[in-house]
Amino acid sequence: MKPILILLPALLLAPLAAPEAHGASTGPDGKALFDRNCGVCHSVNPPPKSAPPIVPIASAYHRQFASKAAGVSHMAAFLKSPSKAASKVDPEALTRFGLMPPVALGDAELKAVAGWVWDQYNPNMGQGVGGSQNGGNGNCR
Repeated sequence: MKPILILLPALLLAPLAAPEAHGASTGPDGKALFDRNCGVCHSVNPPPKSAPPIVPIASAYHRQFASKAAGVSHMAAFLKSPSKAASKVDPEALTRFGLMPPVALGDAELKAVAGWVWDQYNPNMGQGVGGSQNGGNGNCR
């Protein structure tokens, strides 16, 4: 009985000693940061709000970067200091919505948001550049 009484406190306190072993995140939450800082202008899926939706942005980054690390790094730098030259979205989106303002977050938060955006890629959504299934002739029948 004594070994059980000795092990019981250790088992009860173990989760408190190592929260990361039980799924707790050690870095910023990209989705929560997106919701607080980006969701006012960006929807996740079409239709757009006052800025391009996230899924087509994620598609553009997946087409232009071979790795998540490269795409996230570029996106985080763009969020910190947006420029037309560094933009990876469809040029028509820039014409329609304009260039976004800089995002006032720290580097770790910018990378967390960029990582979350990268993960929103959905290959079933198409390329996200205004393409259509009927050749773009406007005939929806």
